[in-house]
Amino acid sequence: MFDAVAFAGGGNRCYWQGGFWEAAAPLLGLKPSMVVGVSAGAWSACYSLLGLGRKVNEMVAEGCSQGRRNFEWRAWRSEGSPWPVSLMYRSLIETIIDESALARLKQGPEILIGLARKPRRLPLALAVPLGIATYQIEKKWRSPVHPRGGRALGFSPEFVRVQDLESPADLSAALMASASVPPFMPVGRIGGMAALDGGLVDNVPTEPLLPVEAQGGKTLVILSRLYRAFPEAKGRTYIQPSKPVPIGQFDITNPSGIRKAYEIGLRDGEDFARRMRRQHP
Repeated sequence: MFDAVAFAGGGNRCYWQGGFWEAAAPLLGLKPSMVVGVSAGAWSACYSLLGLGRKVNEMVAEGCSQGRRNFEWRAWRSEGSPWPVSLMYRSLIETIIDESALARLKQGPEILIGLARKPRRLPLALAVPLGIATYQIEKKWRSPVHPRGGRALGFSPEFVRVQDLESPADLSAALMASASVPPFMPVGRIGGMAALDGGLVDNVPTEPLLPVEAQGGKTLVILSRLYRAFPEAKGRTYIQPSKPVPIGQFDITNPSGIRKAYEIGLRDGEDFARRMRRQHP
């Protein structure tokens, strides 16, 4: 039904995508030849293709039930960052992605993980806050599905192909880099250079879908929040949550929100599958 699928970023909101995929994929027989994701959406893509959506969601909810705070000075000494979410996210990825999981992912559809490279003329210390501020301002002011501010500043996209990675550590590094939003998440290093959250270029990574669409293929873009309108693109279907996902992007104190994100995704996935079946009997 869909030749390629894109998973948008959005931090914890992306656990909605996990529920959506678990419900919709078997009902519609979704078997895309390519999957692209950015930031937490890239993580959603990986665990969803492994069929581990519910397991991962419960692990995250359990981790958010340990009484930790979103900001802890003591964590700076013990974990290297006052934001516990960073180590928790890395530990989660490393727990799930072992040699077997990587081998299974390599046997499936082509998987692309979106990164952002900083503008050449800007030092990293300036590029990061400028890029984040530009993204936030554009999101609040215009709320476009595909922001343009990052590209205008000189941020450029780059995609890591999972099938080219040699080890689980390489995949972990790519996923962490794709979600690199200082100060919450550390700056990644891929190919010997700084790598940042792919959302600094486009939080909804559709660039790799263009060749598929140009050849008449059908694509699905799985968002993580609500937008006022979608751009028109031949062969492309956008799907968003039916309601705001009740969890903050980096919040590690709300296990019920993590679970609700997934449950809303399950319901929305079932509804989407029913609509698609009616439209394409």
